[in-house]
Amino acid sequence: MASILVIDDEPGIRSTVKDILEDEGYRVHTAEDGPAGLDILKREKIDAVILDVWLPRMGGIDVLKAVKDAWPSVEVIVVSGHASIEMAVSAVKLGAFDFIEKPLSIDRLATAVRNALAIAGLREENRRLKRGMPETETLIVRSKTMRQVVELIEQSAQSDARVLITGDNGTGKELVARRIHELSARANGPFIAVNCAALPDNLIESELFGHEKGAFTDAVARRKGKFELASGGTLFLDEIGDMSLSAQAKVLRVIQDMRFERVGGEESIQVDVRLIAATNRDLKARIASGLFREDLFFRLNVIPIRMPSLAERPQDIGPMAEYFLGSLSGLKTRRLSEEAVAVLAAQEWPGNARELKNFMERMAVMSDEDELSAETVRHFLGKTPCETPQPPEGDCFQSLAALPLADAKNEFERRYILHHLRKTGYNVARTAEAIGAYPSNVHAKIKKFGIEAGE
Repeated sequence: MASILVIDDEPGIRSTVKDILEDEGYRVHTAEDGPAGLDILKREKIDAVILDVWLPRMGGIDVLKAVKDAWPSVEVIVVSGHASIEMAVSAVKLGAFDFIEKPLSIDRLATAVRNALAIAGLREENRRLKRGMPETETLIVRSKTMRQVVELIEQSAQSDARVLITGDNGTGKELVARRIHELSARANGPFIAVNCAALPDNLIESELFGHEKGAFTDAVARRKGKFELASGGTLFLDEIGDMSLSAQAKVLRVIQDMRFERVGGEESIQVDVRLIAATNRDLKARIASGLFREDLFFRLNVIPIRMPSLAERPQDIGPMAEYFLGSLSGLKTRRLSEEAVAVLAAQEWPGNARELKNFMERMAVMSDEDELSAETVRHFLGKTPCETPQPPEGDCFQSLAALPLADAKNEFERRYILHHLRKTGYNVARTAEAIGAYPSNVHAKIKKFGIEAGE
């Protein structure tokens, strides 16, 4: 949800514009003058500003200059009831996205906001590509449990408070960390992720704090550490629960005042970093076992966010599966039948979203169906029954094993449908009910395989 700031000294206009933009689905902040608006920009992640020219305390043109100097990526739409060509040209030269005369046209204002946000999005995509930052996957939110997580993400993003994200493997902890960063005032700064479990003790200081040339044998040049690279942005310490005790002590020493020296250096370096940590470990249990420092836990656990497993959010499984199918580049776009979604939602996913994503990619690659059926899902889950009571058919696997995959799958589906049709006396409605499909799907299979009554 994009955030818009409206700066206007007329309460009626602020209220009207706020209502219009909220109806369009935006989050709206308002300010009665320039200094109040600039204070909001310092505290909140703002995507666009609607700015009146005639303001008390600080003129609109001066506010425009301040905004573009401090937040160059924020688009500003200037409005005025006393417009002139010279003023409009001046505003645009200073970086205004558009200039609109009062009284405001609702359609014109809404269009200008949409266009400004679209341009801002393209610029951010360009910056992301230049920085090499991967496109963040979408958080799928249907369940009440995930809506609560999103509320915590939005609340925590507005401050620099440290966040500790917990949850099982594959639940999307890094995705949450990136989302917090993107919604924060640090969004234009770097997001640096560190896998703490992969850092050996003899390299932890160099990796996190950098080193000077000649500090040790392989130090052939000065190298900045992760803390320094993340300055102005966010440092994500993933798998913090697997960090060694000696490494924990070094991080704890720096975490309070964000000041350190590079390995082999004497200069004290001050950085401005927001810390977000994540773990799949039970840190309280590790504290009790002497494997994690309690003082570091309390420093990191200012805002706790727990990512639920897929078992706790079955309502999200279907939309997530559809999203993963649609995001596979280079593959034909497929969809899931309602019955297939039901099968996926009933399945246990110990690897959570990561396992589900890999499973959907496997099905997309291996299946030739435009609409993936429940039978196909069961087949790839290894749950499809492979037996038939008809003696002439023989052993199912042996008879199918010699066929190419696509032919074997089609032959199995034909036998499966035929088996259930025989059991129900070729009653399509009862067959559909027995296999958990719609009658229309059964009719389609009968037509596809040329099955005839009495066969």
